[in-house]
Amino acid sequence: MQAVFEGAVIANADDADVVVIEGDRYFPPTSITEGVLQAAPPADPSSGDERQHYSIRVGEQAHEDLAWAYLHPAAEAVERAGVDFSGYVAFAPAVTVREGVVPQEGALP
Repeated sequence: MQAVFEGAVIANADDADVVVIEGDRYFPPTSITEGVLQAAPPADPSSGDERQHYSIRVGEQAHEDLAWAYLHPAAEAVERAGVDFSGYVAFAPAVTVREGVVPQEGALP
């Protein structure tokens, strides 16, 4: 499975490694292309938002708030997902997710 934004692959993982929660696909941290995510300042704890938000950098342009991760998901959420998805990254609808085996550019088939 790949996450693509403005023609750039920003995450690439086996479908089996991606966790689907309430329709969002969460990619393992090791599948994220190095250098594309920039952490936003932490949310105000009183807001109740426990997500880490990220901007996506493609070229010289940063696109704010297009990705997020739960660094410490609630135990109930981990139980529902069936896997500890701490740090896994999900993307906003502006990011295209391609399902199936999609080799990285330049990889042998």
